[in-house]
Amino acid sequence: MTRNPAKLIPADFPALPGLDFLEGVRVISTPDGGAEALGLAVFEDGDVPGQLELSREALTRAGFDPKVGKTLVVPRPSGPDLVAVGAGKRADLDATGLRDLAASFSRATSRREHVELVIDHEFADPAGASQALTEGAVLARYRYTPLKSERKDVPLRTLSLGLTRALDAHIAKGAAAGLVSARAAVIARDLANTPPGHLTATDIANIADRLGPRFGFDVEVFDRKALIELGCGGLLGVNQGSAEEPRMVKLTYQPQGAPSAHLGLIGKGIMYDSGGISLKPSDPMHLLMKMDMGGAAAVLGAFTALRDAEVTANVTGWLMCTDNMPSGTSYKLGDVLVARGGTTVEVKNTDAEGRLVMMDAIVLANEEKVDAIIDIATLTGAALMALGPSTAALFGNDETTVRLVKEASALTDEPVWELPLEQKYRAQLDSAVADISNLGGKYAGATTAALFLSHFVGETPWAHLDIAGTMQTENDDSWRSAGATGFGARLLLQAASAFRR
Repeated sequence: MTRNPAKLIPADFPALPGLDFLEGVRVISTPDGGAEALGLAVFEDGDVPGQLELSREALTRAGFDPKVGKTLVVPRPSGPDLVAVGAGKRADLDATGLRDLAASFSRATSRREHVELVIDHEFADPAGASQALTEGAVLARYRYTPLKSERKDVPLRTLSLGLTRALDAHIAKGAAAGLVSARAAVIARDLANTPPGHLTATDIANIADRLGPRFGFDVEVFDRKALIELGCGGLLGVNQGSAEEPRMVKLTYQPQGAPSAHLGLIGKGIMYDSGGISLKPSDPMHLLMKMDMGGAAAVLGAFTALRDAEVTANVTGWLMCTDNMPSGTSYKLGDVLVARGGTTVEVKNTDAEGRLVMMDAIVLANEEKVDAIIDIATLTGAALMALGPSTAALFGNDETTVRLVKEASALTDEPVWELPLEQKYRAQLDSAVADISNLGGKYAGATTAALFLSHFVGETPWAHLDIAGTMQTENDDSWRSAGATGFGARLLLQAASAFRR
């Protein structure tokens, strides 16, 4: 098969540059004297740190606001620059605030490789505080650069955390956990930021193959022939118009000892979504469709962290990967696809393709008898219109599983909002010629998409995350660097860590 001529890149193209960046970062609890910038947390209440050598009145005159996210850099002719870092009110400083605080400091010192952040505060959970600070500082420095002729960013090399009222052991433990969770997000960001001509379904399968042995999970790749044997008519149907083969990538993590439960994670992996015959308009959103595999990226990112996070559940993942392209062989409106398990699906819109590739994986997850399923997908523009770019839509059929996702969302500051799985809209998916159609009516598009997926879920406890709005940010936003956010990778890791029967 002829490869995409746009993919004229070296064989050693760094598909995961962020991973190399992350592994170059040291987080230490004892300053080694090499800091080029010293950040000092300034609370709205209490004394200003003496090392700043500035009164609160002087800071105010200089335009500094002690709210979280605000900074003031004070250059010095010798020694490290001093940075006043807003910390808000002492009683309000939680993990989300710490993550934002560290991100603002990291951005304020973006031209410095070695930085130190000191916070004089009593933390109820010093390890959790250290983890949040590490995540914020590291993720704020992320940049996708492999296709730039010249790099202008300065990578972070050393982050010294001075939590004056915490033990070094607690700081070290939290920092290690923070680097592991940051790695999950960085890998997801790298994959989603990579142009579609440089990352095909075959490529992401090859990347998973390389990551599995390194991070403690098994990988099984299913090519077109294997997918035909499995009867995965959704993935095969969407792939019909593409010059690139589809891939289903099955990931398996098994903990040491008896597992506490079995969790299934399913990620939509549309490597590029043109809309197929239902062609998208050529607008900024079309440009972002290289990120339509953000769900698969989040699942793969989370898997790289399961072993190091000591997750006690069995976790099986399915990445459903293909692009959705128009051609003479594309699937068409009115076609009927046959899902794994035999359900027939009438295609009413070829741009409602994500649910088609995911239905096969949901059936396979049920065949594995998982205890619960969490799927994640950049599924509908309706979710973006309803909740905007900061909050993902959450649906589910089981209160316990939905609560698991909500609690993981709160801990990771990856916001979700539960929308109703309104059964009154299910009739919109009825088909005159097949068991179900892939498109509902004009309204409640995120809900009808979730209802479509629920048809295949059956009674298995299930939660569905629609991340179409949260997959990217146009500008730097706290620890979310411009471009792909990696939304969901850290959330899924946290959910897997907490998952029990």
